[in-house]
Amino acid sequence: MIETSTPTMLDRTEPAHCTVCCCTLANKILMVVFMVLLIFAILFGNLVTLAVVLGTKHFHTPQGYLKASLAVADLVVGMFVVPLSVYAEVYLMVTDSAPEWTFYNSQSVSFHPCNVIGPVFGGCTFVSITTIFLLTIERSIAVLRPLHKDSVITRKRTTILIVLSWVGSFFLAVSPMVFSSEIALEYNSCSRMCNYALGAIGEFPSQAWNILLLFPAFDFTLLGGTVVINIISLSSIRQHSRRRKHLAECECQNTSKPTFSDIKAAKTIGTLTVAFTASFTPIAVFVVGNVLGNKWCNFSFFAFWILASNSCWNVIIYSVRDQKFRICAHKLLMPPVKKHNQNMKTAVTKD
Repeated sequence: MIETSTPTMLDRTEPAHCTVCCCTLANKILMVVFMVLLIFAILFGNLVTLAVVLGTKHFHTPQGYLKASLAVADLVVGMFVVPLSVYAEVYLMVTDSAPEWTFYNSQSVSFHPCNVIGPVFGGCTFVSITTIFLLTIERSIAVLRPLHKDSVITRKRTTILIVLSWVGSFFLAVSPMVFSSEIALEYNSCSRMCNYALGAIGEFPSQAWNILLLFPAFDFTLLGGTVVINIISLSSIRQHSRRRKHLAECECQNTSKPTFSDIKAAKTIGTLTVAFTASFTPIAVFVVGNVLGNKWCNFSFFAFWILASNSCWNVIIYSVRDQKFRICAHKLLMPPVKKHNQNMKTAVTKD
């Protein structure tokens, strides 16, 4: 993601920056433990999500496809982005010297790991934002226009939108390097991640600023639209809830109203939106601070890792908000022996 005016590691003679997480050996160990636990949480949670969505017929829906896309994006972060940071920090702890490639940006060497990891993290972040936006659109149609849901929201159209979101997101992630020779990628000593940076020492050129500003413009536009649509959907749900009691009393049935499952799903997507907005807000504050000339080295670490930790929140939200998902996940994770014992108890009870 964007890191514009924080100190870089371009100069070998420049001392390593001491952030609040890494000034002492104990803090460094805690940081690495946090990163490793985050990897396991991301992999476990999103593999469970994929197993439930792909292995359960009930979730073979447009909404299920979008949740699977979101899980894949989060899974990629746990498989590639966080492990590189773990490698760099463990190498630094063991050898008391950072890996060779961390002293240079991507323009100074023929191959730099951040050439891959930086756009991957940026691309997966954009995929997450677009997917949550598409989930919000899908649920808003189900709530506001329930009779048109099945004709408007189809699995084929959803698949096409998912492919377009991935292609567009990764194109946006690589666009700074494609359209500007002044932007490079580096392993930043403040955020402990691969970030976009200025390729040469000096003031940021206006062209480079314009390109990097595509990131917050894209994010804020989609997140803002998502929040507005969620507010409209939730307002409609509230009105429907007020009328539900009256309809039940007069035993009237209105097929134009959203189903209970649609309402529950809309609330779940609303929770996802709030969680992602909360995790992205520190990055937004950091970017604004950079524009104003603030370096905020310590804050950049927390901002970027709060965003990375969002990759393991979705399965928790599904488990809390979606009873069917919770039941399917429980069945999936239940040990075979426990399943056998439960089946035996069921058989004995029937007898």
